[in-house]
Amino acid sequence: MNYQDFFSDKLSELRNSGDYRVFADLEREAGAYPKAVFREGGQESPVTVWCSNDYLGQGQNPDVIAAMHEALDHCGAGAGGTRNISGTNHYHVLLEQELADLHQREAALLFTSGYVANMTTLSTLGMRMPGCLLYSDAWNHNSMIEGIRHSRAEKRIFKHNDPADLDRLMRADDPDAPKIVVFESVYSMDGDIAPIGEILDVCEKYNALSYLDEVHAVGMYGATGAGVAERDGVMDRVSVMQGTLAKGFGVVGGYIAATRELIDFVRSFGNGFIFTTSMPPSVAAGALASVKYVRGAQHLRDKHQERAATLKAKLEKAGIPVMPSVSHIVPVLVGDPRLCKLASDALMDRFNIYVQPINYPTVARGTERLRITPTPLHTDAMMDDLVAALVDIWGDLSLKWAA
Repeated sequence: MNYQDFFSDKLSELRNSGDYRVFADLEREAGAYPKAVFREGGQESPVTVWCSNDYLGQGQNPDVIAAMHEALDHCGAGAGGTRNISGTNHYHVLLEQELADLHQREAALLFTSGYVANMTTLSTLGMRMPGCLLYSDAWNHNSMIEGIRHSRAEKRIFKHNDPADLDRLMRADDPDAPKIVVFESVYSMDGDIAPIGEILDVCEKYNALSYLDEVHAVGMYGATGAGVAERDGVMDRVSVMQGTLAKGFGVVGGYIAATRELIDFVRSFGNGFIFTTSMPPSVAAGALASVKYVRGAQHLRDKHQERAATLKAKLEKAGIPVMPSVSHIVPVLVGDPRLCKLASDALMDRFNIYVQPINYPTVARGTERLRITPTPLHTDAMMDDLVAALVDIWGDLSLKWAA
């Protein structure tokens, strides 16, 4: 076999289908968010970023940056090892206590990313509980799918956000088998929100653990930013809360929060936790400062929701096809991978606006889109520039307008 030819052929297939991913070389400017510097071909230009997951701009918060500087000066660069072997810094302990308190749980556990948190926790629980059945929403994130797959436990897929279909599946299974229902609160590509209370009703009916991924909601929903479950008054009914420190909190890392016994179980048996070097103390310190700040920053949450609603209204008025979304996610339908890439390139090349195209396999074929994420720091003038640019591009590419 000619290995290089194989790799080249597969990459050519991606390019020909329009699904090849190009990474923009961006340099975020502290204090100037959402502005950044874009570099390509030895040239650089200023751009406005419209697709960041730093939803609240916390990566630019002076308190967060100061906390990271202080910890870096105090502790040095790295953690020094895994959590078990010299890598548990006091900042890790403080952050886990803060996250447990945020979600009103007995304990929390840090991971290097939200992906690793899902992968490790679900594979560990599913593998270690004999006869465990895992019920997964059809639109769950890849990290949850991979965690379920690596657990080697039996799985059931229920229709997206459909408690009745979940009930149908669970009714047919052994009532004594351990069960885990795995779902998200905010689905990040469409911006829809799960009927959490109704799904929890089904979990409780069949004595199942509930595993709720709130990565696109923590910081942004609820009275203290604990997520949609807090907003809906059902957080106390969720067995395992999972979140990220990389989006609403603007740093990096993932976590789970649950009972002391469940957390200790994952800590003791989860390979993705046991064998991974822990996050640097400066990162934990920055995340801790961010969580503390955001918990009391209702003004940020209010502004974030207002900005999203305002942009949706402006786009709809201009005839740009905004997909239905009840959250802060603003998906604009293109429906073709090549045209989606062309639209994204035109925004960058002609208007210095960066919106990454979202193509298969992140979304289903035929639903390719521009996924826009307004923040509290995007101004009306920035919105007007974006809308005008999209109107121009929609005409040039003969894209479908809103009905």
